[in-house]
Amino acid sequence: MRPLTSSTPEALWASQSVRTLHPAAVVCENVSRRQRGQPLLDDLTLVVGVGARLLVVSQPEESASMLLRILAGLSRRHSGIVRLAGVAYPDSSAAGWARRVGYVGPDTGIYPWMTPHEVLYLAGRIAEYDPPEIRRRIDGMAERYRIGGQLDQPIRRGGEPLAQRVALASAMLTEPEVMLLDEPLRAVDPEERTRLLTMPGTRRTVVIASRNPASETGLVDQVSFLRDGRLVMHAPMEELDRVGLALSQRGIDAFVELSAAQGR
Repeated sequence: MRPLTSSTPEALWASQSVRTLHPAAVVCENVSRRQRGQPLLDDLTLVVGVGARLLVVSQPEESASMLLRILAGLSRRHSGIVRLAGVAYPDSSAAGWARRVGYVGPDTGIYPWMTPHEVLYLAGRIAEYDPPEIRRRIDGMAERYRIGGQLDQPIRRGGEPLAQRVALASAMLTEPEVMLLDEPLRAVDPEERTRLLTMPGTRRTVVIASRNPASETGLVDQVSFLRDGRLVMHAPMEELDRVGLALSQRGIDAFVELSAAQGR
């Protein structure tokens, strides 16, 4: 029998297996990254289980963004090991990260003259879907992200809110197992933002990097806090709730101090 890893979805991602095995969707082992001589990530070890909704907050703020860029394969780490959905390195093949991992950064990177349909079709081609499947998925994304009426209009007509919706729809086109979101949808109305970021799928793992933790209330069930590149907090939201602390930078700082005082 071949070993159960997250690269065997038919076994690992079944509900029974997830409940029993508690597999990891994101693994960082001793990951380090320096920038301009300063450590953004310093021997970071972090494990995120399948289905978790994790918020990553950091001081300096760039550390959380760098972590997500490394996880997405967009920036290199100076040392350490990264595994996402069972894959140990960036793999653009259809069976690798191209379909199984999605990333949305603070800058959409979308040309304003492109239409949403062109962006989504390109994402489908990169993932190596055939044209009928691409069309089916575009229809689904257009409905979910409410861009159907603008599919064939240049994105510049809808401005940054439309560009951000399209970027998220493009990343979700493959229904990835892991979604990496760096300051997502900041140009979108807060209530609509919450709706759009409430990711479907109980076994989809979501990692959000945010400089405004309070804005992620209701979207996450775990919080990690990096200070000077080191992990000083990784806790479920239930623990903050239990001690009466809000999801905010002040609440996170207070939780870290409380944990230190209790010798955790």
